[in-house]
Amino acid sequence: MNDDGKILVGVSTCLLGEKVRWDAGHKHDRYLTDILGAYLEFVPVCPEAEVGMGIPREPVHLEGDPAAPSMIGNKTQEDWTERMNRWSRRKVKELVPLGLSGYVLKKGSPSCGMERVPVKGGKGNMPRKVGAGLFAAELMRRLPLLPVEEEGRLNDPGLRENFVVRVFAYHRVQALFARRYRRGEVVAFHARQKYLLMAHSPKHYKELGQLVAQVKDYTPAEFRERYVRSYMDALVVRATVRKNVNVLQHLLGYLKTTIGEAEKADILRVIENYRLRLVPLIVPLTLLNHHLKVHDVAYLLEQEYLQPAPEELALRNHA
Repeated sequence: MNDDGKILVGVSTCLLGEKVRWDAGHKHDRYLTDILGAYLEFVPVCPEAEVGMGIPREPVHLEGDPAAPSMIGNKTQEDWTERMNRWSRRKVKELVPLGLSGYVLKKGSPSCGMERVPVKGGKGNMPRKVGAGLFAAELMRRLPLLPVEEEGRLNDPGLRENFVVRVFAYHRVQALFARRYRRGEVVAFHARQKYLLMAHSPKHYKELGQLVAQVKDYTPAEFRERYVRSYMDALVVRATVRKNVNVLQHLLGYLKTTIGEAEKADILRVIENYRLRLVPLIVPLTLLNHHLKVHDVAYLLEQEYLQPAPEELALRNHA
């Protein structure tokens, strides 16, 4: 987190509107700068410019083994592989102590593409979309728990919600373990994650509960590593309508002795409409949240599930 309280997220520089691409152009992504930028501080990185290719520059491509491709100039056939790999290792090493909570990469880039980057060398030397950019591969290898996404995939509401939820969740869990923690703090943190975890992966929620119960059996470093890994693995699993309905019904259960039959029937009707995909998730959540506040159900009002990211991002409006 920076001094203004914003969460740090890495980003391909061209997505911020900077003219750093091979043709001296950019790929400004307004969702990143205009929407997410209100809550995040971006750490821009352009591997090809920063490694010394220049602006403008000869475009490059990947070729050879998709697991360890070479980066080659399109016309001159200049080999940038070793220079890019060496620079990528150094750059990621510099990024680690910043405590990034996420990263947004440029789709299809031979340096920044997260997946499905064209790699030459298939049958008839036709490119196959089977690679990852050299910098992106090093970033994901070195920081396997870091939420990483491509700007193109953020146009999908489900993928966008999952990524944003993971960014804010990763920031929360990093903050928990950034200093010497006490067992009570871990227990309280885990309690607040209950329904968020259940909406993504009940299996991981159960495993994490067992881990928290055994916290004294681990050194602080061991426990931190195990908890953060399982926590983030759980959130990689996308929430579904079925799992959200299950969570909504659990939340309603806390109100069964405090609301009337008519109110209960109204909530059940809205949950059913959500199950049938007639309304987005925000509709039953808003109704439940109203009753939880009216009846001051403190335990549930602290649940991250109710608002895993700033309300203004409107994640649940499309879920």
